Amino acid sequence: MTESPASPLPPPKERRRLREAAALTQAQAAERIGVGRATLRAWERGRSTPGGREGEAYARLLAALAEPAAGRRDADGAAAPPALTPDQAFDALYAFCAPALVRQTYLLTGRRELAREAVEHAFQVAWQRWPEVAQDRDPAGWVRAMAYEWALSPWHRFRPRHRSPEPPPADPADRALLNALLELPPSYRRTLVLYDGVGLDLPETAAETEASTPAAAGRLTRAREAVAARVPHMADPAELHRRLVELASTERLQPPGPTTVRTTGERRNVFWTRAAIAFTVAIIGSTALTLRTAPTHYEPPIAPAQAVQGVPPPAAMGPLSREEQALRDKLRRSQTSGPQRLTPLAG
Repeated sequence: MTESPASPLPPPKERRRLREAAALTQAQAAERIGVGRATLRAWERGRSTPGGREGEAYARLLAALAEPAAGRRDADGAAAPPALTPDQAFDALYAFCAPALVRQTYLLTGRRELAREAVEHAFQVAWQRWPEVAQDRDPAGWVRAMAYEWALSPWHRFRPRHRSPEPPPADPADRALLNALLELPPSYRRTLVLYDGVGLDLPETAAETEASTPAAAGRLTRAREAVAARVPHMADPAELHRRLVELASTERLQPPGPTTVRTTGERRNVFWTRAAIAFTVAIIGSTALTLRTAPTHYEPPIAPAQAVQGVPPPAAMGPLSREEQALRDKLRRSQTSGPQRLTPLAG
């Protein structure tokens, strides 16, 4: 019989909320307690009851996580207003999520520059829609889904900067595992990274990949089998999880700073806004010019040119008569130059 911990535990949903509020993954929390990730997942879903020394450690962890939340309440028990500005809240989310997210995206694409670009794009979109993202139940999941969608877009293959392959990992074992991942279909690869790399449970993985839970389970099973066929010692899920984390951490991928991401996104928004305004003005100008120069009444078309008929052909010169020949000889003998030529003769 399982012994219940002496300290009272909050409901399962509150356990998960406290962990996510402290920005802890299931793997990190399980490591602190000294249990497996599957055990912690069962505790958070209410499928089993913590007990023994692990249950006491779990209760102490939850109590420690609940203390900052209790400190944010005033004397009347009402929640105090948030002390962070939007910039500070965004920077805090970026500092917590971006480094790990770049490494996870690298597992999806095998390209370092594309992984950084996808994460930067995701956070720029998040900053544009920050009121929506800030109120989301899982802001980290919102940004992760956006980054994965951008990274797995098939249009990147047509970009010149992404046509040439990047240098593979130096370690042969890392290179073999990465090649096995990249040979998977994108949906299988994403499911495997979310479940065995990030540490989401099956329903969360299904929700983020927009699939049903049975479909996500089938993709996960087939992805594991394909990886194990290429890398036989990856058949153990625990070993696969450990190697995925090691492979992602080996690359030392550093995203840009949060201030750079925010300012770059804002400048890009200004540019596209101005471009849209200029395009609209051009359309309005061309429409006005068309209306100004368009005819207001019907003008019959000009008939095509036709050849004039009935004109007689020019007559050719015939032989000269005797009188004409005599006149020609006389003109040739007469003086054709000098002032005498202009002197009139008496009739």
